[in-house]
Amino acid sequence: MGTYGKHPFLPAPSFIPKPPNPHLQYYNSSPYLFSLRSLFCSLSSHPAPSQPSHSPSTNNYNHLIQSLCKQGNLRQALKLIPQEPNPTQRTYEFLILACTRQNARSYAPAIVRHLIDDGFDHDPFLSTKLIGMYSHFRSIDDARHVFDRTPEKTIFVWNAFLKALLLADEVEEALSLFRDIGRSGVSSDSFSYSYALKACVASCLPESVVFNRVREIHGHAIRAGYDSRIHVATTLVDCYGKIGGVICSRKVFDEMPHRNVVSWSAMIACYAKNGRHFDALEIFRGMMMLRNPEIVPNSVTMVSVLQACAGLAAMGQGKLLHCYVLRRGIDSTVSVVNALISMYIKCGNLDAGRRIFDSRMSKDVVTWNSMISGYGVHGFGNEAIQVFEEMIREGITPSSITFVSVLGACSHAGLVEEGRRLLESMEKEHNLIPESEHYACMVDLLGRAGRLDEAAKIIEGMEFEPGPTVWGSLLGACRIHGSIELAEKASSHLFELEPKNAGNYVLLADIYAEAKMWEEVNRVRKLLEERELQKLPGCSWIEVEKKLYSFVSVDGLNPQTEEVHALLAELVKEVKGMGYTPDTRVVLYDLEQDEKEKIVMGHSEKLALAFGLIRGGKGEVIRITKNLRLCEDCHSLTKFISKFTKREILVRDVNRFHHFRDGACSCLDYW
Repeated sequence: MGTYGKHPFLPAPSFIPKPPNPHLQYYNSSPYLFSLRSLFCSLSSHPAPSQPSHSPSTNNYNHLIQSLCKQGNLRQALKLIPQEPNPTQRTYEFLILACTRQNARSYAPAIVRHLIDDGFDHDPFLSTKLIGMYSHFRSIDDARHVFDRTPEKTIFVWNAFLKALLLADEVEEALSLFRDIGRSGVSSDSFSYSYALKACVASCLPESVVFNRVREIHGHAIRAGYDSRIHVATTLVDCYGKIGGVICSRKVFDEMPHRNVVSWSAMIACYAKNGRHFDALEIFRGMMMLRNPEIVPNSVTMVSVLQACAGLAAMGQGKLLHCYVLRRGIDSTVSVVNALISMYIKCGNLDAGRRIFDSRMSKDVVTWNSMISGYGVHGFGNEAIQVFEEMIREGITPSSITFVSVLGACSHAGLVEEGRRLLESMEKEHNLIPESEHYACMVDLLGRAGRLDEAAKIIEGMEFEPGPTVWGSLLGACRIHGSIELAEKASSHLFELEPKNAGNYVLLADIYAEAKMWEEVNRVRKLLEERELQKLPGCSWIEVEKKLYSFVSVDGLNPQTEEVHALLAELVKEVKGMGYTPDTRVVLYDLEQDEKEKIVMGHSEKLALAFGLIRGGKGEVIRITKNLRLCEDCHSLTKFISKFTKREILVRDVNRFHHFRDGACSCLDYW
């Protein structure tokens, strides 16, 4: 029900695990259709430190130094250290923690110097704190020096440095250190496994290699008896999710003896990130059914659930989630705000997304990116560029993703020269080196505009080997313009880079079919069979009365199937009189015209559209989401139906939005 596509790292746990909170088992119900309305209806500081005594007992300044650290007066506390002949371990702990909290890196050398002078440089407890401090300062070399000079390395020292390496993105060294723990004779604890798992997924190695590493550490955790610890199991759910191992994530989740809000959130995020949006909403439903006051959705949970609603264009349920966010008071969290903007935009309500955007006084780069991307997918390229320029005027530094968004907007609107200017500005004005995704956008922009030779020259001039996104953009452009020679060149690279991606084979077969090269079509189909690859079935979703319904092409399993097909047949009969002619070029079989028309009439978006006309409210916008590119025949038929029925129809495919009204589409047939 969607494509398999990273959810941020889970918060780093403390070194002393809290006991898990038991709760009821996960509620399992049918994921086919459901409503969240009923679920929402059922849910509806430390004391100030005492003032230190300014008359310390003779030769004992420990208490005063600790009190000054609590108050944030680190400078005065350090001045008293030479006057205390017997500073305690706790005093140095307070000094290190105060230095870390205040981000007072300049005081660190003085603290370490006094610590060494007083003979605490070999203390494993303080070494743990020092490593944490240097990690906070992003000074991994200093942390490594503390680790190396500590003769008695407890598991806490090992874990502190393991965490420091992870935060410094030294993932290979972190994994090497994890292996060294076992050789040292010190037993790893559950947190060692959590850090090692996170290091695996942070690496840049191929996904298959990362998956094997995670499986290996998972096996070690099982043998050590730590796999049932809540934070280890949660990390496993998260890590498997990030590398596409959805089945493994779910298996770990189902076997957890206890779950907390982080566990539930990790499973929801796993499904949302991998395109399993129905499953993400169903897991959320199970979480809400617990009615456990200790397992209440937080901002991280809501971001993933909103992403799932966005993936299905389920605006009705998205609105319910928005109300819940407001009731919980987490609408000021930047990540939630960004998710809300994205949800409304991806559900087709660009105005609602813009209202939330305008209401925010403080916006981060992700907020701006969401708005730029939103205008882009709706086909408003000039507006996307305007938001980008406003962002620059506001002093926000654009990211690499910003340029992917704005270049993509240029592509959907055919703004070739503007795209060229923006690509050149990356390095000249913003010190950003264009990456594969940016070149892919430029190839797509030129290709859609019919300038295939220029697109090919862009690829030839790249300073690094083009990736699948670049060749995929060229192949997509070849399909639009029927360039067989370039299509074969792009396909040969894609078959080598992505041998298991059936979509590339199907796209090439489409190009051959349009040129009526049936022998070549059969050759590509045989390649699919030999390599045991299957074409991704077309699937469409529609929300009616806040319930989600899914349709697959030539679907006989949905409710009111006969009524849907009967209405489609009647509509086709009517619009043929208005000038509609079925476009059967997408059928990859050499069949009679009548047979081809029957096949295209079974496309999932047509079934969803007919269902929406039957069950949707009168006058409401019909909103449909499709997992593949909208075909030419569905696009043409929907234009005629919008005019005949006087209904507004919104279709979101894998590339962009199509707003159909009165026989015209917002894309102006450029998509």
